[in-house]
Amino acid sequence: MPSEAVQCKPLEVVVSDRGIERAIKMLKRKLASEGVLRELKMRRHYMKPSVKKRKKQAEAARRRRKRAKLDAAPPKP
Repeated sequence: MPSEAVQCKPLEVVVSDRGIERAIKMLKRKLASEGVLRELKMRRHYMKPSVKKRKKQAEAARRRRKRAKLDAAPPKP
């Protein structure tokens, strides 16, 4: 029994009368927002711990810059 069990809720997309194409678009959006696609790309190749650490720091810096840019933008009229 693993000590750190990950609790995940499944992704669900309801296929209504709008069609399967619309449901696929919704699924892709949900996967992107959950970070599943990014995680999949990262796990395709082995990354050394030092490279992983640098990449994580660069990603955090990118998010900080993006947030600072959004905060500094003047409000739209």
